[in-house]
Amino acid sequence: MKSTVLWLLVIVNAVLVGTFVFRAVPDNAAHAQAAAARRPGDYLLIPGALSGGSNAVVYVLDVSTGALSAMGYDEPRNEINMMTPLQLNRVFDAGAALGTGATKRK
Repeated sequence: MKSTVLWLLVIVNAVLVGTFVFRAVPDNAAHAQAAAARRPGDYLLIPGALSGGSNAVVYVLDVSTGALSAMGYDEPRNEINMMTPLQLNRVFDAGAALGTGATKRK
């Protein structure tokens, strides 16, 4: 009886040590570095209206990347139209060079 209990305790301890080692050793998985480095964007949504149009538009500004886009609902077609994103950093850099009369060097 005592040897059966002793062997049972040895097996239970071996299982416990095995689970501890399994949890302590890090897994060998590959992770995408580019996706992990960029955090999700902070979005600013601004409602607006187009002149001469009956449909409303929502401007979407991604604050973390500086991209501006817009989306509007086309009621007769029953679809949402999206504008391609516009990089505001390039627009402001070009405008600053024009406004000062200076030429931008690369």
